[in-house]
Amino acid sequence: MRVAFSLIFISLIAALGICRFFACRSHKSIAPAVAMLLGALIPPVSGNLLIIAYTNQHVATLGYYIYFLGMNYVMFALLRFTFDYCLIKWRGNKLKNLVYGLMLIDTIQYALNPFFKQAFETKEIIVDSAPYFSLLAHWGQTFHRIVDYGIFFAVLLIFIVKVIDSPRIYSERYSTLLIAMIVIGLWETFYIFSNNPIDRSMIGFGVFGLLVYYFALHYRPMRLLDRMLANIVSDMSDALFFFDAVGRCIWVNSRGIELLDIENEDFEHVTDRLCQRFDLNGLMNLDNTFHVKRTVHGDDGDRYYVIEKRSTSDDRGHLAGTYITVRDNTEEQRAFEKEKFIAHHDELTGLYTREYLYKRIRDRLLANQNGDYCVVFVDANNFKVINDIYGNEFGDYALKVLGNWVRNNFPESSIYGRISGDMFGICLPFKDFHPEKYETELENFSIKDGKLEHPLLVHLGVYRITEPGLDVSVMFDRARMALNTIKDEFSKHVAFYDDNMRDRVLWDQMISSQLHEALQRGEVRPYLQPVVDANGVVVGAEALVRWIHPIDGLLSPASFIPVFERNGMIAEIDKHMWRCACEILARWKKEGRDLFISVNISPKDFYFMDVAEEIKSIVKEYGVDPSKMRVEITESAMMEDIENRVKVLNDLEKHGFLVEMDDFGAGYSSLNMLKDMPVEVIKLDMVFLKETNNDTKAKKILNHIVKLSDDLGVTSLTEGVETRDQYSMLVDMGCKLFQGYYFAKPMPVEEFEIFCEKRS
Repeated sequence: MRVAFSLIFISLIAALGICRFFACRSHKSIAPAVAMLLGALIPPVSGNLLIIAYTNQHVATLGYYIYFLGMNYVMFALLRFTFDYCLIKWRGNKLKNLVYGLMLIDTIQYALNPFFKQAFETKEIIVDSAPYFSLLAHWGQTFHRIVDYGIFFAVLLIFIVKVIDSPRIYSERYSTLLIAMIVIGLWETFYIFSNNPIDRSMIGFGVFGLLVYYFALHYRPMRLLDRMLANIVSDMSDALFFFDAVGRCIWVNSRGIELLDIENEDFEHVTDRLCQRFDLNGLMNLDNTFHVKRTVHGDDGDRYYVIEKRSTSDDRGHLAGTYITVRDNTEEQRAFEKEKFIAHHDELTGLYTREYLYKRIRDRLLANQNGDYCVVFVDANNFKVINDIYGNEFGDYALKVLGNWVRNNFPESSIYGRISGDMFGICLPFKDFHPEKYETELENFSIKDGKLEHPLLVHLGVYRITEPGLDVSVMFDRARMALNTIKDEFSKHVAFYDDNMRDRVLWDQMISSQLHEALQRGEVRPYLQPVVDANGVVVGAEALVRWIHPIDGLLSPASFIPVFERNGMIAEIDKHMWRCACEILARWKKEGRDLFISVNISPKDFYFMDVAEEIKSIVKEYGVDPSKMRVEITESAMMEDIENRVKVLNDLEKHGFLVEMDDFGAGYSSLNMLKDMPVEVIKLDMVFLKETNNDTKAKKILNHIVKLSDDLGVTSLTEGVETRDQYSMLVDMGCKLFQGYYFAKPMPVEEFEIFCEKRS
């Protein structure tokens, strides 16, 4: 116990000494009285330290002298502090002289105690098996206690009056010290009557000194003041700074202190810190008001602030002061940025959306009108296969991989985004686009996800921007146009747009717009190519479409058929050709010509009409024998939706139409088609006739096909016969019908009829 209390007292002495040091350095008017009181509290605590720390009676007795004389000094210092702290003065010198006189007499009688023993003596006692020296009090000690307790009660009375009379905003500073003194007084009284050698109330003395230091030099009624200000700025989480009429900061709320890292409520440098942190130089003039936004860069990311300065005036219109609010709207800004990101970025890949990509490219081109840029259209061929085979989840993963490839393999100068589906768009300086690099990277491009892996054919179409005034969507259309030149190529991945492509597009658009009127004017008409039997007799013809253009003359089918195949307008041409064939057959019936006409069915026809109903309706309208109008369909047309298309052909066969399979052997399922389709005629592809005179294998294949058709009861028709030798060879093989330039080219109907008369 002796060691524990010794350490406590030493700690209190050190704390009081440190506080006294800082009190002496303070410039506040109350500081000297505080320093004096803190210094006065050290002797009583030090005296008690000697009393309990040493077992020597002389040392203990010395401790009691220091203790009691120190208490007189404490009372003197406490009186001075009370008058200064409570802002009161002595009412006349008589009372003051009386108090100080009593304290002087008490000091003198202690000085005489070593000789007369009138105040106290010490005797040894044992507490917890340890020797201590207890106090034997005499009349002088009683006088000492009366003097000190009298002064102490006077101080308590002064503080009680101040607590009662002071405004609430100040009462806290007095009430706290009052309570502390009451506790110390009771504690000291208990010690006097306890006959204990250890005065534990010294702990209270030390704590009281620390409270005095805090409340006198550092305490402000901030809690109540904050509550009052909170009523003015209710629910305000902003940093708030108040300035007086000369621009000096007089108050800062806790948010402002935290924001500027203010220590010890030192508001002197607030203006400088605000200017430095938020770049407000030039805005902090005394009579200036403003509303600005600032971004502060930090290790934890950018933070965004709205800063506003306003002023207040007195009744006469004079400047009374100003205040600045700093609102941290980082969360709002980040939420806004997140919404903007979502609005401008594709959810799956994180790249720009098409609309925002086009806007960014347009802004870039407007800002660099003399720059040399290009746009790149990225397309994944047959991406639908991935979804069909692996499912949409793997398909989405593949799109993410492709998006990351775009992000990681194009330079920082690029702008890129997802246009739609499996198509991406990029804009970059032309000098930064290196086709050789991308050819290499895309050579073996594949999507890997765990054990799943699928190769992906990616093509890049490039348009070097030569007309920056074009709409960005048109630029990407041109880049996409370049892809048509490598659409089915696996060894080439980059294609550049040129003006010839644009010319082809313009041509496609022009003839597409002219088709309807061309059909009405009869510019689109059938040419007939004769079909002959083994004896060379004309037995029928194939109707082939030709366009007699009023400006460009006779157009090759290759110049417009592929166009209409792509845009679906081929269905209009086919219906027109069927109707023309029926008109011809109806006239031939009247003229007694026993010939057939084969008409073509395009794969696109199945998408735009009911083929069987359309053909049956036209034949019925013209009263034509269905067997005279043969329907010719390619094997490739049957590759999609086989079941339904076979039903269509069965329906036509049921109504008397003969079905011809064109390009037999050019596909991959010819034998299967023969098994399922109601085929009456197979047309052998001319590929079997190339160099057949010298190609034994080709002859054998051709011969077996002819025999196979005979075995199946199907008529064989060989097209593309160009020489007498080919014709003779095919006749020997047993082929039944023939068509080709050896007999005649496709010709107008009138010429065909003359040709038939001559051949007959």
